[in-house]
Amino acid sequence: MISRGKDIKVFSGNANRKLAADICKYIGITLGESEVGHFSDGEVCASIYETVRGSDIFLIQSTCSPVNDNLMELLIMIDAMKRASAGRVTAVIPYFGYARQDRKAKARDPISAKLVANMITAAGADRVLTMDLHAAQIQGFFDIPVDNLLGNPIFVDYYAKKFGEGCEDMVVVSPDVGSVARARAFAQKLHMQLAIVDKRRQKANQCEVMNVIGDVKDKDCILFDDMVDTAGSLCNAAKAIVEVGGARTVYACASHAVLSGPAVDRINASPIKELAFLDTIPAIAESTSEKIKYLTVAPMFAEAIERIYQEISVSKLFM
Repeated sequence: MISRGKDIKVFSGNANRKLAADICKYIGITLGESEVGHFSDGEVCASIYETVRGSDIFLIQSTCSPVNDNLMELLIMIDAMKRASAGRVTAVIPYFGYARQDRKAKARDPISAKLVANMITAAGADRVLTMDLHAAQIQGFFDIPVDNLLGNPIFVDYYAKKFGEGCEDMVVVSPDVGSVARARAFAQKLHMQLAIVDKRRQKANQCEVMNVIGDVKDKDCILFDDMVDTAGSLCNAAKAIVEVGGARTVYACASHAVLSGPAVDRINASPIKELAFLDTIPAIAESTSEKIKYLTVAPMFAEAIERIYQEISVSKLFM
């Protein structure tokens, strides 16, 4: 087992520097001095402007859009730290890209999540800290320790404060069968009932809602998922629980705001009253909407980083 470094230092790529700065504020340190740029042909270059010899390094980098650029930034920064004799390097990946390609869904499919795990390990990372992996079994793709934090407690706290005792009269809705376990854990913590939207996906990024399993009639509902990409599944589920199930109002929350293609337009046109995201992926101008709200994960990641550095249990954060 690799022991911790002599001191703690946090660095960031270009993917989510604001989150990295916020994490540093909670820890009580300054963000490490570094620069990640590109050569004229597009190759990534990294420069570290302070010593990291013997230090416990935490590299904060979501592999969100542009996915491949951000992934290469992470790999090259890990390599730079290892070659500069860092004591231990932890890749902090609030949003882990390529996680949806975790198995062979059809013949000759790649398992890209495993490939990315191999690349991060080969680059020299000693451990990984991430949040709400699309498939929990991806932790097993790594040959190094992986801590998969849950955004669940942040949403529980937010809705408990927002609705108070009225939470018990609300229903948590899973937008598909694959998210049932995640939605059930969320519903139990808020003492809510659970419903499921049964859908049949015809092709990538398109789905057809079939049925609503559970009683949502005249109820206030919260759709709960791990990520929103094109928002097709989420918006179709919201439409179904209103038109088919007879729900009164619909709220929604998800950990990762991928928001590609027509996502924002779909959200604005949907019956969703408010959509809460975590700031694992930075908000961009094109993905702003009056319906969208961001909750910060900085305190949770700051505590996890401090616990990893001090070599004490992080299991408290999974509760």
